[in-house]
Amino acid sequence: MNMSLLSTYILSVILLLITPGPVVALITVTAARDGYRPAFATVAGTNAASLILIAFAALMLKGVVSLSPVWISFTGLGGAVYIGYTALRELFSPPSSDAADTGTEVQRQGGFLQGLAIGLSNPKDILFFVSLFPQFIALTRDFTTSILTLSLIWVIFDFAILTLYILTVRRWMPARYGRKTGAVSALFLLSVAGCGVVYNILALTDNWH
Repeated sequence: MNMSLLSTYILSVILLLITPGPVVALITVTAARDGYRPAFATVAGTNAASLILIAFAALMLKGVVSLSPVWISFTGLGGAVYIGYTALRELFSPPSSDAADTGTEVQRQGGFLQGLAIGLSNPKDILFFVSLFPQFIALTRDFTTSILTLSLIWVIFDFAILTLYILTVRRWMPARYGRKTGAVSALFLLSVAGCGVVYNILALTDNWH
């Protein structure tokens, strides 16, 4: 095993995961407003999305599928639009006073499917797994062993860091601030979506020229 490459990969994963993004914003607001269970269900969804992206990257490396820069930009644009839709829905949704009793707010805000959707549409993760992830495939001499090792490392650090976010929010942020946290997270998601739309439109323009 190439230990220097392994160390570089671990550092890259940690830096990517601790950097605020759509996944962190979703996890934060879910933990603040809805509690541990939906927050960890959301983490499970984002982990599943990461594994899907890893599988896609592996297929690309094997030559089974190919993705042109134009399609990468289209995918990123679609992801940015979905994140923007999620942010607007959060901003303009009416507060639910009986969310704790009915559970409707939990279903709306977090959960496995919501985490899966945000994870698959996250431009940061898409770029990482399509562009940077293949650089670490030489971790071992065996392709399958490298993929499994890289995937396991990602899942471990992804779960650990997102769990840290959940525990921090639940420990230090009172539940009464959940609505404000949701608004701040939604504004952050909206800014990410706006930047993603502009970036991918410019990329598409450059590719077509």
